[in-house]
Amino acid sequence: MTILDDLNWRGLVADGTDPAGLAQRLAAGPTVLYCGFDPTADSLHVGNLVPLLGLRRFQLFGHRPIAVAGGATGSIGDPSGKTQERQLLTKEVIARNIASVKEQLRRLLDFDTATNPARLVDNADWTAPVGYLDFLRDIGKHFSVNMMVAKESVRARMEDRETGISYTEFSYMLLQAFDFYHLCQEFNCELQIGGSDQWGNITAGIDLTRKKLGRAVYGLTLPLITNADGTKFGKTEAGAVWLDPRRTSVYRFYQFWINTDDRDVARYLKFFTFLDREEITALEQAHRENPGGRAAHKTLAKAVTDLVHGASATAEALRASDILFGGDLAGISETTFTEIVGEVPTKEIARAKLDGAGLPLVDALVHAGLCPSKGQARKDVEGGGIYVNNLREPSAARALTTAHLLFGKHLLLRKGKRNYVVVTAV
Repeated sequence: MTILDDLNWRGLVADGTDPAGLAQRLAAGPTVLYCGFDPTADSLHVGNLVPLLGLRRFQLFGHRPIAVAGGATGSIGDPSGKTQERQLLTKEVIARNIASVKEQLRRLLDFDTATNPARLVDNADWTAPVGYLDFLRDIGKHFSVNMMVAKESVRARMEDRETGISYTEFSYMLLQAFDFYHLCQEFNCELQIGGSDQWGNITAGIDLTRKKLGRAVYGLTLPLITNADGTKFGKTEAGAVWLDPRRTSVYRFYQFWINTDDRDVARYLKFFTFLDREEITALEQAHRENPGGRAAHKTLAKAVTDLVHGASATAEALRASDILFGGDLAGISETTFTEIVGEVPTKEIARAKLDGAGLPLVDALVHAGLCPSKGQARKDVEGGGIYVNNLREPSAARALTTAHLLFGKHLLLRKGKRNYVVVTAV
């Protein structure tokens, strides 16, 4: 199987500039390719994974990937797929964002292999030294305005009479084209990949490289992912799902994947994992025969979380997930427990109430909102439906003290199978 065979089987090819020519070039030997990532935030998000993992897929087939952090293009803002102009970021913010994004890129590409190591570059390094007049004379002269306004990313914005498109964003295409030309000249880069919304920018770079260097280079676009229900991929009620655990916890990252719609899970196994055809086919079959077993969902969630955060972080996320299904709290870390605090209702209580003889359990259950009255709380306890720190509490006469606090702070109260409240002593 070639890289193109693999991408086509996974449904990861949206379009290409010269499919036959690219297939022939890839068959001839290792190729240098690149994909750019603008630092519009201090973290990439799950929507960036398809092109980023695309670089990794090419690397696994022996090709040499370049990840471009957009210090220059990110200071302008890509109009592709946007209905209004991006807010311009300061140089200081861009520098901080690039530093964060570079670390995420390093985790997902292999920079140490002896045969075809990945390369990480910043397009500000070759763009910033070029003067404005020199750029117009050497690059701008190769672009006709007619051609530029015909690009979908520009035309769609020009048709909006209220917002339109600024000259700044109109020029973005030239900067990205300059990247392809420079990378071809400097590193013999012959292929650019990106989302399907990048088609206009990619073809502009191909045209510039042909005119300036007389070289045949190629473009390959990957599909923009949408959920089966038509909603935008990578969005939750809490917002975007980020790769940085400071913005999206590992637990929530894992939960995003485990909650994948049944209609999407097979596609996402192909898009976001490196499992082979045999493994994915077996998971599809298992899902059809026993959807309640959720084998495909669990494999997807673990594989992507392992990839982005590492196996140890995934194990912690699994522990946190187990807790919400009644798992044992013995040996759990405070970090893992903290992951679930934001996932269930919380209540505060004065620490003084837990001193001495402590707070009657029935009072705590009413305070937490798990029971409407003390009488009902007693019935629930006697019926075997109340748990303290995931241990069934058989006695309605039990009092809770500071000795019950987890990490000296929290009580985990549960009624039935899934009704949790974390009570925090303050």
